[in-house]
Amino acid sequence: MAGQETRMLLLGAVALFEPVNGYQIRRELLSWQVDRWAHTNPGSIYHGLTTLTGQGHLRRHDLVDAGREVAVYELTDLGRTELRRLMIEALETVNPYERSGFTVAFSMLPLLDRGEVQRSLIKRRVELERTVAEFGNAKPGVAPPHATRSMLLWLDLAVAELAWLRETIEEVKSGELAFAPGDNGWTPPADDPGWQMNADRERYRSLLDR
Repeated sequence: MAGQETRMLLLGAVALFEPVNGYQIRRELLSWQVDRWAHTNPGSIYHGLTTLTGQGHLRRHDLVDAGREVAVYELTDLGRTELRRLMIEALETVNPYERSGFTVAFSMLPLLDRGEVQRSLIKRRVELERTVAEFGNAKPGVAPPHATRSMLLWLDLAVAELAWLRETIEEVKSGELAFAPGDNGWTPPADDPGWQMNADRERYRSLLDR
């Protein structure tokens, strides 16, 4: 199937909204503009759901909702384990040239507990400090001038991320950064599609005798 970012996004979207249908997942992810920053092709979303179901990470239920057939998805235990692995790996892995995996994992932070987030971000900080030192110790003249300018850009971006990361870790430690469901005080606007998704979810649960 598609890359790790798409795999993580699909598992995460199901985890956030389950039981949820494929159209809702596609609409939600496109509202995040994942086609611009997460290397996710909108056309691959339905195929990805089918693939993840075949691999045992998702469970598909074919329901009749108000006379209409609809396929809804839930995570399996295997899927939850895989999602947690992908998120922790993405939070901890530093690639100064490509941050989409980290961005995907951070966008779904409520799926991890505070302790896991804190540990993973600290590991990322340590690795990022090493990366910044490595860039900073590059000797002049080892690359053509234009390549050196590129390295300076990578260094500046890594330094900026490191400053942001240190602040974020402190906010996670103190509890200032509230991301757990019901803990962050944020309410979607009245026209947010999430309200309809919540209503649909409760109806699907009823149809599944949950």
